Amino acid sequence: MTIVCSPIGIIYSPYGSPEGTPIQPVFSKGAQGRVEIFSEYRAGLADLEGFSHIHLIYFMHRVEGFSLTCTPFLDTRTHGIFATRAPRRPNPIGFSVVELLGIDGGILTIGGVDIVDGTPLLDIKPYVPDFDVRLQVKTGWYEHAENRSQVIADNRFVLTDKKKSDSDADV
Repeated sequence: MTIVCSPIGIIYSPYGSPEGTPIQPVFSKGAQGRVEIFSEYRAGLADLEGFSHIHLIYFMHRVEGFSLTCTPFLDTRTHGIFATRAPRRPNPIGFSVVELLGIDGGILTIGGVDIVDGTPLLDIKPYVPDFDVRLQVKTGWYEHAENRSQVIADNRFVLTDKKKSDSDADV
């Protein structure tokens, strides 16, 4: 099976590299960015301005390769990649819930951005609390995470030449 996705726009942010980027939107208060929607997709923005928050679904274009286990930013223990939000995934697709501050033509101004500058946007969905909020949840390892103070990305998921040559490295 072949799956083909094409970007519908580009996300611009103050973060030029993965290292130093907030690890989740909740840790990026005050950080603003913008999303440029390509002209052929702008009609799809109709009625979006009525929502205060949106889901951005994007391709993490600065990620190379993947690991099935990792030590996430918020813990000191290794976990399976699918039990984390770490970027080095088999399909490096990210999502963020950001504040929609305004729309001017095909440009969205967003707040709470935690995305690297120049990231290709795959889709937008409105944030709807009735659909998106769950109050009775279990949070697995995160409940006892040992490093909750690390809210800015370091270089652990950035591939260096050494990591590229060591395919078994746990990054």
